[in-house]
Amino acid sequence: MPTVLRLGPYRFFFHSGDRVEPPHVHVAREDSEVKFWLAPVRLQRNDGFRSAELQRIAALVEANEQVLLEAWHGYFGQ
Repeated sequence: MPTVLRLGPYRFFFHSGDRVEPPHVHVAREDSEVKFWLAPVRLQRNDGFRSAELQRIAALVEANEQVLLEAWHGYFGQ
């Protein structure tokens, strides 16, 4: 599971087997994890984050969408 970004308490990463899905990112903190599709950014699954924190994470994903997409394509290829 390559970590592609760390911001504050959040780790942004991919699972190595995610190649068959559209570009997305997982974000984890402690025992909580969320998955966002990229291009456009939209929530796919939330496991444990409350609404206010989920909104903060979504803003971080949106602000770093280009970096995350480049990391996705760099890891999985086009």
